[in-house]
Amino acid sequence: MKQESSTPALTLAASSFAALGSEQRLLVLRTLVRAGPDGLSIGALGDRTGVTGSTLTHHLKLLAAAGLVQQTRQGRSTICAAVAYEEVRALATFLLTECCADAADTCEAHNHG
Repeated sequence: MKQESSTPALTLAASSFAALGSEQRLLVLRTLVRAGPDGLSIGALGDRTGVTGSTLTHHLKLLAAAGLVQQTRQGRSTICAAVAYEEVRALATFLLTECCADAADTCEAHNHG
């Protein structure tokens, strides 16, 4: 069965997955998720991930453009926080929604979370 390739959901998912398409960006987002809603300063984020300077700035810019990370100023510091918990969950759901749709048997044997 041919699938539609230009649906808005597919376009949005592709954009979000592209933002996560780097080990360093995935590490940065995962570190921010672990930090919770208070986030981390750019310095602390760099220390925890080993990604610093212009490379970290570049990755944060891409994650922010995808709506996965938010940056706010607090005095002289910039605080970064993961803000798209539901969007990340939606990406997983996007992949699993039609799980086994074209299979001969249903997929009740595995859990989709």
